[in-house]
Amino acid sequence: MTQQDRSAPTPADGEAHRTSTVERGPFCLARCTCGWHGPARRARSLARADAADHAHD
Repeated sequence: MTQQDRSAPTPADGEAHRTSTVERGPFCLARCTCGWHGPARRARSLARADAADHAHD
């Protein structure tokens, strides 16, 4: 079985990553307009930190 590239697509040239957080039951996760999403977190602050880290990559 071949390994798939699971990296998120990058936004078009000049387009910034726009992140937000989404609540799913007791969990919160970060999402981006490029299709990336972070792991489910119980703490909103950790989901926001995931989003900030992604936006600066």
